[in-house]
Amino acid sequence: MVIPGEWSVHGERSIYDSEWMSLRMVDVETPSGTRFEHHVVRMPNHAAGTLVVVEGRVLLIWRHRFVTDSWGWEIPAGRIDVGESVAEAAVRECIEETGWQPGVTTPLIDWHPCNGSIDLTFHVVRATDAKHVGEPTDLDEAAAVDWVPLDDIRLMLRNGEIGDGLSVVALLAELAGV
Repeated sequence: MVIPGEWSVHGERSIYDSEWMSLRMVDVETPSGTRFEHHVVRMPNHAAGTLVVVEGRVLLIWRHRFVTDSWGWEIPAGRIDVGESVAEAAVRECIEETGWQPGVTTPLIDWHPCNGSIDLTFHVVRATDAKHVGEPTDLDEAAAVDWVPLDDIRLMLRNGEIGDGLSVVALLAELAGV
């Protein structure tokens, strides 16, 4: 049964597949009856990040993103591996990228960053303590690791120092008290 306003999917075919993503052509029909093929990126793994806030400071990494040729501060995050929970993936990524192990985590926010064309879901957990367990083990992720005062985040967002969607949404959720 079709719900009023719901789009119908009549099928889909692969254009490109890899372990990282699949580009699909989906045969859809809109509520008005218009039928067309729509490009959709299917992601085999969702992403998880950790927002670590300890004594008014946030754990961030400084990194380069070659796709946009941009530098910025981000929360530690990455793909959820097969068999991992959101929390396990978020903690693993945080340790690999920063050398800090978050304490107990609680879910903060989940969202679809581009749900008109990509089926990816971002999940962020929050921790209020962490212990330093060594140097980062994934040397390709961060050029720097720092504890940034939460009071500086609004200005950093305004100045474009934090620009990736996962970090922006997580930090705004924190500032909003979600």
